[in-house]
This record gives sequence, C-alpha cells and structure tokens, in this order.
Amino acid sequence: MPVLTVTPRLKVGLNLPQRKLRAGFSVTAMADMLFQLLIFFMLSANLTAFALLDIRSGALSGGSGGSDPLTETGRITDAASTAVWTISGDAVVASGQRFGLDRLDNLAAALADQGTANVLLVLRPDVPVHRVIAVLEALQARGITSVQIADGGGT
Repeated sequence: MPVLTVTPRLKVGLNLPQRKLRAGFSVTAMADMLFQLLIFFMLSANLTAFALLDIRSGALSGGSGGSDPLTETGRITDAASTAVWTISGDAVVASGQRFGLDRLDNLAAALADQGTANVLLVLRPDVPVHRVIAVLEALQARGITSVQIADGGGT
C-alpha cells in the first residue's frame, strides 16, 4: 500500500507580517467641524469698529473720581436744552412718543434744529450695543456731542 505524505502548501508571493487591526480615529471629521465653527463665529461676529467712537467718561459729583466736574467747567447743564431718549430693543421713546430706529436721523435733525445741546440716553436691558452706537452716530452726525448714558433698570 502506498504511503501518502502531506506536503504543506506554499503561499505564492511575499510573506509579509500582518498588522493587527485597530479602531482608527479620523481627523477629517474633526477638521470639518472646526472649519464650520470658524465660519459660524466669523459670520456672527460684530464687525463694527467701536474703537472709532470718541467716548470720554467723567467723574460724578461725590464719586471716587476726585473733583466735582461742575466746578471744573463752571457750568450746570440746562434742563431745557437736554433731551431724554429711552432706547429699547426696537424703538426710541422721545417726548412720550415711540419712534422706530429707522427715524433716528430725523429725530437727531429735529433736536439740532431746536437747539438741543445735550441728550440723556436711558438704556433698557434688551438694547444691544450696536443700537446704542447707531444712536450715538446719528447724534454726532447732527453736531450733538454731549450725550450721557443711564441704565434704565428693569423692564
């Protein structure tokens, strides 16, 4: 009886070591997310140059700022030449009337025509900074540069 011998089968080609498969981490998804966040924050950023406004603060009478500003300037603000505007999120209240923000130029022109030299802005809590800047720019364009800002408190 013939004897059968089993010979191992040889693989054809290179016999390279096999790498163990690991769970991979793809950086592409994270990079895509970062670019989307970057675009979102760039589009939602406020691009107004607030540093271009000339804002000076003075010490209040009896405050920690030192001397009394009334004695330095020698004058007291005349109440008749002061307008009081209350700025809310979408309107300006002047003389008891509510005006849309699209009428800022007309309001500022009316103040300048009346000879009003000072404006007190009362800000409500929901007023964004860019609206305050728009009001200040409208007043400055009409030559009214004496503006005081007060906190309007609650609602």
